[in-house]
Amino acid sequence: QVQLTESGGGSVQPGGALTLSCQASGRIYLSNCIGWFRQAPGKEREGVAAIWTHTGHTHVADSVLGRFFISRDSVKNTATLRMNNLRPYDTAMYYCAADSDVGLCSGGRWTPTAYATWGQGTQVTVSS
Repeated sequence: QVQLTESGGGSVQPGGALTLSCQASGRIYLSNCIGWFRQAPGKEREGVAAIWTHTGHTHVADSVLGRFFISRDSVKNTATLRMNNLRPYDTAMYYCAADSDVGLCSGGRWTPTAYATWGQGTQVTVSS
């Protein structure tokens, strides 16, 4: 099994930036595709970014395109979500998820149930 731990959440004003980190440990080979999701109260979990850990190829959801960027460090076994120009509607609990399916990042990457492993989440609050 692989374990995921998120960090980096917090409170920022509109227009601010945050960088979230997802640390993978355990059976790292089970994290071929890593996704970042968010869930606001009363809303469904929404995928915002995904990365294929072997190649570094990334996908970013249209809703955050141009503001959110995902990257990975294969040595440190981390996946990072850089969030710029944050807005109040970005307020949510942010989760990273991983799965061993090498094809997941190509198709189904925004489907929460496709991921086998989840972190505990980190809260992001954007308000003035």
